[in-house]
Amino acid sequence: MSATATETHDVIVVGSGAAGAVAALRAAEQGLSVLVVEKAHKFGGTSATSGGVLWVPDHQLAPSDDNREKTLDYLNAVMTGPVQRDRLEAYLDHAPAMARFIRDQGIPIGVAAWPDYYQQAPNARADRSLIIDTCDGRELGEQFPLMREQYNRFKVFGRYSMDVMQFFSLSTRAKGWMVTFLKMFWRYWTDFDTRRLTARDRRFTMGAALMGWLCKKVFERGVEIRLDTRLEELVQKDGKVVGVVVSHFGRRYEIAARHGVVLCAGGFEWNQELRDRYFPVPGLTRHSSTPEDANRGEGLIAGLKVGAATEHTESGWWIPTMHTPMAKASNFEEIHQAAFDVGRPHSVAVNRLGLRFVDEATGYDDFGKAMVADQLKTGANTPCWLVFDATFREKFTAGGILPNILMPDGRIPPDWWDHYIFRADSIDALAARIHVPAATLRTTVGNMNEYARTGVDPEFGRGGNAYDQMFGDFNVKPNPCLGPIDKAPFYAVPINLGDLGTKGGLKADAQARVLDTQGQPIPGLYAAGNNAGSPFGNCYPGAGGTIGPAMAFGFVAANHIAASAKGQAAA
Repeated sequence: MSATATETHDVIVVGSGAAGAVAALRAAEQGLSVLVVEKAHKFGGTSATSGGVLWVPDHQLAPSDDNREKTLDYLNAVMTGPVQRDRLEAYLDHAPAMARFIRDQGIPIGVAAWPDYYQQAPNARADRSLIIDTCDGRELGEQFPLMREQYNRFKVFGRYSMDVMQFFSLSTRAKGWMVTFLKMFWRYWTDFDTRRLTARDRRFTMGAALMGWLCKKVFERGVEIRLDTRLEELVQKDGKVVGVVVSHFGRRYEIAARHGVVLCAGGFEWNQELRDRYFPVPGLTRHSSTPEDANRGEGLIAGLKVGAATEHTESGWWIPTMHTPMAKASNFEEIHQAAFDVGRPHSVAVNRLGLRFVDEATGYDDFGKAMVADQLKTGANTPCWLVFDATFREKFTAGGILPNILMPDGRIPPDWWDHYIFRADSIDALAARIHVPAATLRTTVGNMNEYARTGVDPEFGRGGNAYDQMFGDFNVKPNPCLGPIDKAPFYAVPINLGDLGTKGGLKADAQARVLDTQGQPIPGLYAAGNNAGSPFGNCYPGAGGTIGPAMAFGFVAANHIAASAKGQAAA
C-alpha cells in the first residue's frame, strides 16, 4: 500500500459503464477485491443511455453456422484503415466467452435479428448482434434511483420505456402500433408501488436493461460503485501503476491497487480541446448524443501523463443528431438521434449546396463519415439538411419532431419555426428559407421522385440492401426507402455531425494492457471501452460494435489481472 493511500483494493476500475461493469464482475467472480469509481452521481455510464446491443460474432448462444473465419472474411472486406491484428483476433477469440459468461451469471442475453452494416460484403449476416432482455429496475433495491436514466428519445412522451421491438412498431406506425402503446400505458400506470416512489419507469430496456442486469450482479458480488468520485491522476511506482488519485467534491485522496487499474472512463467527445486536436472536422461537443459533459477524456489524459500511446483518435462513432428545446424550458436544448429518420422514404439529405452526398439509409456511422468527407471536400456540410414532405411528416419522426398525429404543426411552439424546423409551400420557397440554391434543390428532389417511381437510386443505391430496407416503409413500393417528395407543405430540419463517443483512445494490446510510446505494456494499467482504441479501427461493422468490444476487453483485462495475481501469489 502506498504511504499516502487511504485504502487498498486488488483492482480499481474507473468508470461504471459496460466495460467497467464486466471488468468488475469478472474480477470479483475470480476472487479479487474490486472498487469501481464513477465521477457521475449515477452509475451505468454512457452504456445505460445506449441501445444496449452487443456485436459478438460466433457467439454460440444459438444454433448458427457463423465462425471465426467467416467473421474475419467479413471484417477484412469492410475495414479500410490500420488495425492491430492480434488485438482484433483476441476480440474474436474472447468475445464469445464473455457472452457465455454473461449468460452464466443469469443475465438474459439473446440474439437480435439485426443485419450487419455492410450487407454487400462477403459473409455479412443478421445474427451477430446480441441484446439483453428487459430488467426490473426495482430489483436494484435502494440503488434503483441511482441508475443513470435513459434519454427521452428512448421513451414515449418522455415517460414510457420502449424496447427495440416497441421502438420499431411505434416509430414506423406498424400494424398494431396503437395496441402496443396502450399496453405500455396500462403497465406503467398500474404499477402503483413505483408511481408512489417516482415517475421513472421501473422497466429498464435497451442500454438500461444491459446496465441494470450487469450492475445488479456487480452489487451481488459485494463490489462498491463509488459515485461522485473523479479520476485525477494515476499513481506510479518504479514504472508500475499502483493506484489512483481521485477527488470527491474537491477532496483529493489516493487509493492503492495491488494488481491493476482498469480505465473504462469513456472517450473524449465532451472535451472541445481534444476534439480540435484530433478530429479532422471537430464538430461541437453539444452535438454529441452521449450524456452531457460526461466523457471529457480524463482517462485518456491520465494515461498520456504516464507515457501511454494512442490510436484511432481521429474518429468518432458518428451518428446524425439534431436539437429541440426542452419541454417547459425553451432556453435549454436536448439532443435527438436521427439515425434512422434520415433514411425514411419521402425525404432526402442534402448539403448546403442542395446536393446529396450519401445513401441516407446507410449505417449511421457511415452517414457521419460521409458528412466529414463532404465537409472536407465542399465546406458545405456539418450541418446538412433533411428535406421532407407532408407524407413523411404524417408518418415519421425527424429527430425531436414527432409525427403529425402526435405533434401537429399547430402544436409546434412558435419559437421552433425557422430555427429548429422550417416549412414552406413549395421546394423553391423552402430553399429560400434554408439558404440553399433553389434550382439545385429542385433538381435533387426531382431526381428523388424519379428514383421513387423506378425503385432504383443510381447515385447511392439507397434501399438496395437488407440493412437499408430494415428502416424503410414496406407499404412504399417498389423500394421501401424511396418515396416521392411531392406533397406540400415541405419541411427541413438541420442535421449535425453527432456521435456515440470516440473510436480512439489509449493504445492497448491483445490483453487490454495499455502500451507506451515504445509499444511496451505499462505494468498495472489496462483500458477497455472508448477509453481505448477500437479493435476495428475506423470501422463500425454492426449493431453493438461499440459495446461488444468494450465488454470483451473488460473481460480480458480482468482475466489477465487475475492470472497475474495468481502467478504472484504462487511465486
